[in-house]
Amino acid sequence: MKFKKIITLSIGIPMLLGGCMNLDLGNHDKNGDKTEANNNQEEYNQNLIRVQDYTGQGYALDGGQATAKIAEAHHEEIEKAVKAFFLDKYKTKVKVHNIVGALNAASVFVESEGEPHFHTYAVVPVDVKNKQVMADKVWSEEGQVEDAIRTGIYAMVYSEEFKNLDQYLKEFTTEHNLIGLTKEAVENVGGNGYSTPYYYISISPDAFGINLSKMYLENPDQSKTEWEKVLMNQKMNEKSIDITIQLFMKNKNVEPDPSIIEQISKDIKKMNGLPLGIYSVLLHDNMIGKRTATGSKDNSLDSEEIIKEK
Repeated sequence: MKFKKIITLSIGIPMLLGGCMNLDLGNHDKNGDKTEANNNQEEYNQNLIRVQDYTGQGYALDGGQATAKIAEAHHEEIEKAVKAFFLDKYKTKVKVHNIVGALNAASVFVESEGEPHFHTYAVVPVDVKNKQVMADKVWSEEGQVEDAIRTGIYAMVYSEEFKNLDQYLKEFTTEHNLIGLTKEAVENVGGNGYSTPYYYISISPDAFGINLSKMYLENPDQSKTEWEKVLMNQKMNEKSIDITIQLFMKNKNVEPDPSIIEQISKDIKKMNGLPLGIYSVLLHDNMIGKRTATGSKDNSLDSEEIIKEK
């Protein structure tokens, strides 16, 4: 199972430990093995929460224990610095939703105000030794915000097509007893461009033959009508637009149903009026990892890629 389009900042689920550090290999402590495995399985289970109850609580990044309290103590300073960073570098006003400790840094999850609409994040370095934040050294991962800007412009220009997708997913999830992420989870631990509780988008720089993010930075106040004219004069590379639909079973202890993946794939293939791009569908059970903000587990299912093109 590939899950190649899942985007995550997280540390991942801890691996189950096998074996006992017993030098007497001839008298291997099998009961010790079982106890250790059971303890790790219990820890894994405690990390899971029903997706409808998850708002981002417990989300963690490598090295975050040392910086979380420092970031919390400097919340206002971090928020002010990140807002200034996005306004200066990306000509965009943002709301700060969540600040998460990371290795020698704090990751800050934000949402753009108005259109183009998108979620993304920035990083604020933290001096652990002196318990200070370096508010003048805010940075963003290369290409991350630019990708988010492209997705926001795409969703703005093709708003009717995205409304069609939203309506279809709303009806489909109701009919098949499915659910998406909570709005709060999208805001607090998303950071994935244009996102909804049901899907997120990623767009490569070559999708339209022009540098959309650069055009945005040169004229961030361009209207929807002006962006429509820009994109309609360009040849679209649909295979450079990834739309990842991520759904969960609504009820606890219910396995993901392969027939659901099959049905939604058939529907997307035959439907008209949807956004163009490559669709992938992920289906999980009802549980999501608190530390990782991902529902991906051994029983998760994914579809083949579905290409919607002109």
